[in-house]
Amino acid sequence: MTETPLSRYRALVQSGELKADPMQEQAATQLTTLAQALKGYAAKSAKKGLLGRLLGGGPEIVPPRGLYLYGGVGRGKSMLMNLFYETAPVAAKERVHFHAFLRDIHAEIHRRRQLPMYEDEGDPIPGMADGIADNTTLLCLDEIEVRDIADAMIVGRLFQKLFDRGVVIVATSNRHPDDLYKHGLQRDRFTPFIALIKECLDLLMLDAAQDYRLGRLAGSRVYYAPLGSEADAALNAAWDRLTDNAKPEPDSVAVNGRKIAVSAAAHQVARFTFHELCEQPLGPSDYMAIAAQYATVILKDIPAMTEERKDSARRFVTLIDALYDHRTALVCSADAPPEQIYTGSEGGFEFHRTASRLIEMQAADYIKQRHIES
Repeated sequence: MTETPLSRYRALVQSGELKADPMQEQAATQLTTLAQALKGYAAKSAKKGLLGRLLGGGPEIVPPRGLYLYGGVGRGKSMLMNLFYETAPVAAKERVHFHAFLRDIHAEIHRRRQLPMYEDEGDPIPGMADGIADNTTLLCLDEIEVRDIADAMIVGRLFQKLFDRGVVIVATSNRHPDDLYKHGLQRDRFTPFIALIKECLDLLMLDAAQDYRLGRLAGSRVYYAPLGSEADAALNAAWDRLTDNAKPEPDSVAVNGRKIAVSAAAHQVARFTFHELCEQPLGPSDYMAIAAQYATVILKDIPAMTEERKDSARRFVTLIDALYDHRTALVCSADAPPEQIYTGSEGGFEFHRTASRLIEMQAADYIKQRHIES
């Protein structure tokens, strides 16, 4: 019997790997319906309306409606996307993290603008959409998030061209379409894309009973000391658990018109070293933006500090305050237990509160709290 997202999901529940959840089962059912509609369909065969019939002949072939699956962190969206992608009866399909997709799109735009014929072609978007449609009937995009107007405009125009060419899109996001690029500069230029998403994709909110990703931290240590190979291996294992073994991708955090580079991120988990976060000229607004953007931060190599590193210690205090205020989970490696990280006299009282928060952030009650994104 052919596997479907629903049959795979039920098998995982039966084996005990997943706990039964009505909202996840509903999503698996809807994804199964879409998978069945994709049998025998190809993007290049789509003919929409009178123009399509005139150009291609034959009856109108309407593409199956794609799906926009949204909900909070750790509700199982990426897991369900995997089940759908693996069982979808389509040869020409691609699954990619949205940030990697954007990176590739920017690179392709740059490449096309270097071509001699670019001045004649002018707009690279239609040609790019043709190239995608020629090779991709089903495009699965994980974790849609738009953070600047340039990306917003490119995404909106490219999606329109892909829909015109019959490409079926299935996407996940932590946000309802109405909340994408919320409060962004010139957002009114982005609202047509929001309307397009609502017109061309079915929306399904996944508000599962529990946060499955953060639940994977339950019963596990999140603070590893001392530093060394065992602590490094533990952080690597935590990354694999929290991201379903995802490949880390470069990312960025927008703060007041500038960007903070993030070397490794996936599924709202970001990896940093102490040097990257606390030995660079970053301030409270930077740490608040990082804490809002990522539900979990993995922080490597927190050193023992004295007054000689008081600036780094002060930034570390500010970082922990931001993570704590946003209920961001912290998995870290350190040179000493929380109460022994800072031994200087200047700022010692303030760091006492930080040590207390580091201890609290290891507790199950903290880890289970919902991440605050704003």
